Amino acid sequence: MIETNPFLPPAQRISSFEPYFFAALGKKINKLKQSGMDVIRIDMGSPDLPPADFIIEELVNQSRRSDTHGYSPTGGTQAFKQAVADYYLDRFEVNLDPANEVIGLIGSKEGLFNLSQVILNPGDVALVPDPGYPVYSTSGIIAGGKVVHFPLLAENDFLPNLKAIPSETLEKTKILWLNYPNNPTGAIANMSFFEEVVLFARKHHILIAHDAPYVDICFDGYNAPSLMQISGARDVAIEFNSLSKTYNMAGWRLGMAVGNPDIINYLFTYKSQMDTSTFGPIFSAGVKALTGEQDWLEERNQVYKERRDLVVDGLRSAGFTLEIPKAAIYVWAHLPAGQTDSIAFCSRLLDETGVSTTPGVVYGKHGEGYLRVSLGTATDRIKEAMSRLVDWNR
Repeated sequence: MIETNPFLPPAQRISSFEPYFFAALGKKINKLKQSGMDVIRIDMGSPDLPPADFIIEELVNQSRRSDTHGYSPTGGTQAFKQAVADYYLDRFEVNLDPANEVIGLIGSKEGLFNLSQVILNPGDVALVPDPGYPVYSTSGIIAGGKVVHFPLLAENDFLPNLKAIPSETLEKTKILWLNYPNNPTGAIANMSFFEEVVLFARKHHILIAHDAPYVDICFDGYNAPSLMQISGARDVAIEFNSLSKTYNMAGWRLGMAVGNPDIINYLFTYKSQMDTSTFGPIFSAGVKALTGEQDWLEERNQVYKERRDLVVDGLRSAGFTLEIPKAAIYVWAHLPAGQTDSIAFCSRLLDETGVSTTPGVVYGKHGEGYLRVSLGTATDRIKEAMSRLVDWNR
């Protein structure tokens, strides 16, 4: 919990929160490094590779102009929103109105958090996957909503069983969160599942919030779909995407939401009160990323595939059980036989080998017994990490 000052206590809506897991982990890793340990981080999903040169060059060139340093339009420049619409048309054959169905974000995480603030009233239910990205839950709690988790289980390919959600819960539900390709499990969803989701949302008058930042990191011939490809999706859904993972621009903080125009407008109104948009040259670089040459992404994905295969082989050799992910930048693995406490296991692994992974329980109680490995680390370091892990767990 947050350390409280009796004279200046925090608001109740945040008083129960712990620091974000990776912030606390970073402090521990810094201490280990100071003691001389060589730490290999395969925990956080932050790409280690840079964007293509033409994207960086656009940022530099635009930054040198004298007229690009003022405030940018709330929700993104017209050029950026048009580029998002062009991307959706080229990638998914989805026609979007850039003026009303697209908004630029300061990274998609900002939009994920803000959605709960503009949709949930106190007591409204947000249905959140478990395991799942923590912001889906924390944003709902801070908004005063009631967060109800639904399990993602291996026996159902980490897809939700929508029919198992109680009717009394559905009556109070405003948002259903989904995320495919999935973090942390690497699971994928097909078009038939998305069709089921849209029908489900229509029947129960629920907004679907689909978090889709990994649709362009795919392997083995797989090509991830967009929820927006389903007829009628824009009536009941909003989809978040990001340049962080697709274009290796995580630190640039540039993302987007597309879909239902009313929800887009709610986000616009909220953003107009809380932020002053993104640096203009970053929007310009985003336009280049979305509309420029895309072939370099295939080469980048081959790097991730090589790393994925190294991790899969290493974990299996160390006694883990797992499926080979077809997308995203994570490998989700069940702990070796006899191991049930993911926090204790990952802590010992870090302390004794210098290899930092993420305990599955960080993503929810149904993540217990798993760990997550990120592919966003140099290939030679991943090789070394797997070697240490195999030797340690023999």
